[in-house]
Amino acid sequence: MSKAIQTTPVTLRCLIAAQKAAPTPPVGPLLGARGVKSMDFCKEFNAKTVHLVAGTPTPTQITINPDRSFSFTTRSPPTTHLLKKVAGGIEKGTGQPGHETIATISVKHVYEVAAIKCLDKDLQAKGIENVARSVISTANNMGINVVY
Repeated sequence: MSKAIQTTPVTLRCLIAAQKAAPTPPVGPLLGARGVKSMDFCKEFNAKTVHLVAGTPTPTQITINPDRSFSFTTRSPPTTHLLKKVAGGIEKGTGQPGHETIATISVKHVYEVAAIKCLDKDLQAKGIENVARSVISTANNMGINVVY
């Protein structure tokens, strides 16, 4: 049996801790299975995320070309991660959203999170007000009360 030759770029999505990419799972096996040197990716990723707090989960989209070269883009941290930080560093959301409140934040905090999320190109077009509404919905689903 012969192997199929890749002729189109492959796009992978994963969540990698800022400044902590290493050729261990999830990065190593993900890239190694496609013939990409994971150490090269890790060096570039760690250099690109130096402006973020180490360990911050960073959504990453990796495009692997047929010649095994790669490119990647990063996005802002997930909304849930940002909300947990502004709510006082809580570990996780509630198991009973709508019935149990685990933290309270102000609208100012919501707009701070929305401003960070608006750095992503696809969310810029929505406007900060719509992104803030989405942040409020996420906060409610986590059991975080927003004080107006």
